[in-house]
Amino acid sequence: MNPLSVVVRTVCDLFAWFMIVFGVNVLLHGYVTPGGGFQGGAIIATFTAFLLVAYGGGRVAARVNDKLFDLFEEVGLIVFFILAFLGFPMTFFFNFMARPLAESASGFFPGVGTVALMSVAVGLEVTGALSLIILTMHRGIRMFKAEPLEHETGHERTVLKEVHGHDS
Repeated sequence: MNPLSVVVRTVCDLFAWFMIVFGVNVLLHGYVTPGGGFQGGAIIATFTAFLLVAYGGGRVAARVNDKLFDLFEEVGLIVFFILAFLGFPMTFFFNFMARPLAESASGFFPGVGTVALMSVAVGLEVTGALSLIILTMHRGIRMFKAEPLEHETGHERTVLKEVHGHDS
């Protein structure tokens, strides 16, 4: 897929970072508001798809390293299981960091304990996994077409030239 127009790339440059901020917001406040680790991680992972659509596969593949997303996945899983096993003196997944409701001051977030940390761990894992899935699907499409990266198709003007014979 070739890069899209300058307008699309400019909008991507402006708004893609808001997607990450919104995803982190959903991820961090998931224990208080609707959302959580999976939803926030999925929103953050759409950043990768947004870059692929706006800039094309060649430019993104050259700049994005799969090892970063592997690291997100591994750190998320390790943190999640460490928190799960730390509750073992009582039960598996025991919320050992929670404060009783009586100790929570009015106006502050309740003492949710490990729930918020597990939500962050799930968000990291989902961000890494979905980003890897998106990149792998893009590579699979390129392999199926058996075309080099320089001959990617998909720009709307290329299609118009082929169909109508002019650039309109």
